[in-house]
This record gives sequence, C-alpha cells and structure tokens, in this order.
Amino acid sequence: MIQWNFVFITFLLLFLSSAAVRWFLSRMNIGHLKKHGHTVPDEFRGEIDADTLSRMTRYTVESSGFAAIESLFDDAVLLLVLFAGLFPWLAGVAAAWNPHPVWAGFFFFTLLYLAGTILDIPFNLYSTFVIEKEFGFSTITPRLWIVDLLKSIIISVVILFLIITPVLALIEHTGRSWWLWAWLFFTFFQFLVIWLYPIVIAPLFNKYEPVKNEDLRERILALMKKTGLRASGIYQVDAGKRSRHSNAYFTGIGKTKRIVLYDTLLGSHTSEEIVSVLAHEIGHWKKKHVLKQLLLIGVFSLLVFYLISRMIEWPLLYQTFGFEEMTPSAGILLTAILLKPATFFLAPIGAMISRRFERASDRYTFELIGSTGALCNALKRLAKDNLSNLYPHPLFAWFYYSHPPLTERIRHLRAMEASKGT
Repeated sequence: MIQWNFVFITFLLLFLSSAAVRWFLSRMNIGHLKKHGHTVPDEFRGEIDADTLSRMTRYTVESSGFAAIESLFDDAVLLLVLFAGLFPWLAGVAAAWNPHPVWAGFFFFTLLYLAGTILDIPFNLYSTFVIEKEFGFSTITPRLWIVDLLKSIIISVVILFLIITPVLALIEHTGRSWWLWAWLFFTFFQFLVIWLYPIVIAPLFNKYEPVKNEDLRERILALMKKTGLRASGIYQVDAGKRSRHSNAYFTGIGKTKRIVLYDTLLGSHTSEEIVSVLAHEIGHWKKKHVLKQLLLIGVFSLLVFYLISRMIEWPLLYQTFGFEEMTPSAGILLTAILLKPATFFLAPIGAMISRRFERASDRYTFELIGSTGALCNALKRLAKDNLSNLYPHPLFAWFYYSHPPLTERIRHLRAMEASKGT
C-alpha cells in the first residue's frame, strides 16, 4: 500500500503539476491555432491555399487533441497501478518465476514493457487507421501493422535483455561502484546500436536501395565531396508503404553512416530542394551537433546512474510504494517514476539547445550552397505535404519544439538571402 509521506506527496505534486502543464500547453496551442489558422502566412503565400490551410489546422487539432487524451490516460493508469499496489505484485510474480535478482529483474521489466505495449495498441490503431487515414497519410495494411508490432516487440525485448541483465549483474557483482561501470556499458551499447541500426535493425522493416535518380545521386556526391563528408551510400527507402509523410535523414556512425531519402520525398521534391535538405543535415555533422548531443546525453545519463545508485539503497523509497523487499529492479523502476515528472520541466532546455543547432545548420546550408531559396521551398513543401502547424503558440513552441517554428525559420532564411547583397 502507498504510504502518504513526504516522498509520495512530493512525487504526486510534481506528477499532477506536469500533467496539468502538458494539458494546459496542448489546449493553449490548439486554441491559438483555431484563432489564427484561417489566414495563410505571408511566408506560405503561393504554396498553400485556404483549403489546404484548413486541412492543416484540422489535422493538428485532431492529432494534438488525441495525443493529449492519450497522455492523460497514461497518467491515470500509472496512478491506478501505484494505488492498487500492482508493481509490488508484479515484482512478486517475477521473483516466483526465478528468484535470482538478475533474471527476476529482466522478467519484471519485460512484463512492464508488454503491459505498456498492450495498453498502447488501441491508441496506435486509432491514430493510424482513423486520424492518419482521414487525412490521407496512412497507407499501411492491417497485416503489415501486425507484423511491425510483432517485430518491434521482439527487437525491444532483445534490446531490453542486452541492457538490463548486464546492468543488474553489475549491481550484483561490482559493489557500490556499479553505477560507473553500468554507465560505461550503457554508453558503449548506445554507440553500438547507432552503428548497427542502419545495417541490422532498419532493414527488418523497410527495403533500402541505392537512389535510382542518377542526376540526384551525382548532385549529392558532389555536395559531400565539397564538404569532405563520407557516407557508406545514398539510399531511398520504401516509406510510402506505411505513410505518405516525407523525410530525409542521416543515420549510423563511422562506416555505417548513410543518407536515407523517403520515396515520398523523392516523388514530391525537386533535386535542388532535396540537396538543400541534405546540406542542412550535413551541417549538423560538420558542426558536430550529433557529437555534442551524444555528449550531453552521456553527462545526463551519468548523473542518472549515480542517482539510481543512491536511490536503490534508500529503504523509504520502497516502503513508500508498498515494496517489502529492496531489489535493484524495483529501485530502478521507482527512481524512473520519480524522475519522469521532474525531468519534464527540463524539456525546454533540450529544446532550446536543439533549436540553436538547427539555426546554425541553416546558416551552414546558406554558406555551403550560397542561397536559401531551395531550402525555403523544401520547408514549405514539407509543411504542406505533412500538414504541419503554421501557427504554434509561442509558449508551446518554446517548451517543446526542437526546430524553430516554420514561419520564423523561413523568415530567418530569407534574411540571410537578403544580407547577401548588402
């Protein structure tokens, strides 16, 4: 049973505050869009019309509203599970299956993951086959959706096994310094997954093949030669078999680094626009944004591992949430539950850093290509094709957005272009 002490009361206040702020920001953002989303912004005149803008507004309102409801449902389920004492019961089930703390811990986290996945299925189905279908995005078949789900579950359980069992074993055998060894292992594993993802995991879901458009391929190779960036290949992926959303990205590190273009992007953008988007991504690599982000994640994860090492030795933590035994797996879970609402309020810091990187990469694109026209056109076309929100509330964008709002971003790009002649 839950004990109403200062630990639980502090958690509950943070938890309810974060839920209230999320709901408030979501409603404020939707209200701002409904109020202003009837006039085409100057930056998008000639690219979208009133009907398209109306669809963009409706899509954001429906998808954002549904996401807010899902978030509240998740919060309600967590509170219900805590008050019902289901976490201690589940830990008992895992220990009955295998009393060894490493295997019991793995089984415990696997059960938690599977339960969360099952609860998420109705929301995923509605989002994919109702909202995304209504606005012409979803192209996935029920059969492929089921196959994807099964593949995701298997891969997730394997990755969970590869992470949690070594960490629990280190706790078991390396004494109070386990957190440092676990952090080193976690960092190594993170880089390993990034390295393997393009060649092992991603091909399990999609077909990757070299870009067929030779002119585009030559343009990209020339751009990479100019910047001195090497990649293992330039690929197009059959993303259109699931969704009509479009995108392009770099993936992998070292010898597995590659450029990936959605087939939907290739079908709707000019070669100049695609090259400008890739120039922006190259800017992230040349400015070492990826490395800086990984370093920030490394520092943060080091602090988290240290905090976990202290928390799992605190008897009051277990007593507060109804655990009779102090087990590492329960301690890790409870620390994560306590940290979630606290770290929510740190989200704007990460968003601000990311937006700073995006502006720097836009500047790099301008310096590399000598013009921002193609990137502006690409951003406008991406916004149109993906039905993006052109009127986010400034506070919502400040809190969440990893990229500057589109109209603001295009204004800055145009200002760069205008400065060329001054």
